[in-house]
Amino acid sequence: MSDLVVDPSLLTYLADGLEGAVAEISHTFKPADPAYRADFYRQAMMNLSYSYFAFFHADAEHPDWAPLWNPVYTDQPNPDDIYLYAPIRGDLTYKVAGNRGTCAIVNFNTQKGWVGLVDDMSGMGHARDYDDRQLKTDERGDFELIFSAKRPEGWLGNWAEITPESDSLIVRYRMVDWEKERDPQLSIECLDKVSPKPRLNPEEILERIRQMSRLPLRYNQTFLSIQNSVKERVGTNVFVQEQYAGGLTQQVYWPAVFEIEDGEALILETEMPAQRHYWNVQMNDPYFNAVEIVYRFSSINEATAKFSSDGRFRAVVAAEDPGVPNWLDTGGFHEGTIYGRWFACDSAPMPTLKRVKLADVRSHLPADTPIVTPEQRDDELRRRVRAAQRRRRW
Repeated sequence: MSDLVVDPSLLTYLADGLEGAVAEISHTFKPADPAYRADFYRQAMMNLSYSYFAFFHADAEHPDWAPLWNPVYTDQPNPDDIYLYAPIRGDLTYKVAGNRGTCAIVNFNTQKGWVGLVDDMSGMGHARDYDDRQLKTDERGDFELIFSAKRPEGWLGNWAEITPESDSLIVRYRMVDWEKERDPQLSIECLDKVSPKPRLNPEEILERIRQMSRLPLRYNQTFLSIQNSVKERVGTNVFVQEQYAGGLTQQVYWPAVFEIEDGEALILETEMPAQRHYWNVQMNDPYFNAVEIVYRFSSINEATAKFSSDGRFRAVVAAEDPGVPNWLDTGGFHEGTIYGRWFACDSAPMPTLKRVKLADVRSHLPADTPIVTPEQRDDELRRRVRAAQRRRRW
């Protein structure tokens, strides 16, 4: 028998954190549903597994990239984005360097606090986002970018201001054409003189475990509150428009809580901005996770969308293949959220949803809407899978 004595506070932290996270099922659409409960257990484990990266992988004096909301850790990531997180400190100076790649957008967010990392999110008002359209690169796409509270003396290159309160840096690699574009390759380093990365003492380890254990609860409280607020304001199958603290300042979101039954579908229809730097629409499950990103048609953007002959965008939200372009697969869910984004567009149209019988979908679309055969759909899915797997995801 081992003589090891487990610190009772460790077990208490883990038990309390997971119990609190699972209790958030009371704020879902169907708290008594056994399938919801099983999904919620899985979600708590997913959140907890991510929390190790967040609290142990790096620190502000010794920063490094950790994965964030990518296909494995799926609390409503944009399927077009690869997200990275690094801890920083607002009184230090950092250099991010490397190659920009060829993806559509590279965006940097700095702020105080980040979803899941702290109980008090009021500091997110210190957010700054740096759009790579400001970024100067050489002919190969290489660059250096300094992050600091004040521009370093004599530095004439790329610089992004951070507030003294900042403790988080989030990077988004946003791709439109997954098959052709290439992700960036970036490093991050603290330019100030710091000590070698230390061994953690027992008190520091226990405190980080305590913080880890609270991340699943914090995530569920935040994201369920966001989706529930949409339903409380407008009900189901109706879009609203939002901008979120800590998000991209030029991005307008258009969420809706969707609801359908077996044999039903939703027709999503919208005008398109004349000038659109980026847009997409994606499906989420009832717990604010992106529906399977790689092996499902759970998102559409400019590269994958097929526009109607009148210039409008129409998509079909359904659990079964409707045999037409722009299928948004619910992943077997009958409820959840639909999220769209207009980023740096010259207008922000409000899309609509129409609930119809799946068998009648074609009668609600323009007469010249093409047929998509099972063979075409299979080829399209295989291309999506290959392209998604070739991106950095963790």
